[in-house]
Amino acid sequence: MIYNNLEDVKKFRNPEFEISPTILKRWSPRSMTGEAIDKNELMSLFEAAKWAPSSYNEQPWRFLYATKDSSNWQLFFELMGEFNQGWTKNSAALVLVISRNNFAYNDKPNVNHSFDAGSAWENLALEASEKGLVAHAMAGFDAEKARVDLKIPEHYSIEAMIAIGKPAKKEDLPEGLQENEKPSDRKKLSEIIKEGVFSFDN
Repeated sequence: MIYNNLEDVKKFRNPEFEISPTILKRWSPRSMTGEAIDKNELMSLFEAAKWAPSSYNEQPWRFLYATKDSSNWQLFFELMGEFNQGWTKNSAALVLVISRNNFAYNDKPNVNHSFDAGSAWENLALEASEKGLVAHAMAGFDAEKARVDLKIPEHYSIEAMIAIGKPAKKEDLPEGLQENEKPSDRKKLSEIIKEGVFSFDN
């Protein structure tokens, strides 16, 4: 089963208020076919990312990537631990998201650089979902190895890795991953919003 249309996703998600189907149907599968994706299609995901909002329109995000058929693939693949290698081996591209710590125009700290990079990632993820592709972000990689191996300067923060590919059936995953290969639910709004001062339980 591949849950990549709205009706399938609604079996697992029931929003409290009406929202755009584009947002509701985006989730983070792991199962991918291993097929290549067209370069223009991959570039369109980065195109979507670049239109994200950012403080002073700084656009602090940067993306380093390797496709499965490139000489850089192994360099990126070896940044991950065994668990993530077990399913990302079937992705078409691996992407490292980094962000510039300081504003380019005055070199003063940009406290919003990670927040803004997250907006760019979300644009990429939504565009991938609209195209019927998998875009799965992860924290399970060696950031310091990435800095050294990919020659990333110290004035950039390393944010996340993303695996991109064509969706496959959950049965194609290792058995231990199949149970969770479905859209996840979310907390109730009452757990994440409060009017006025802080009054959350934890």
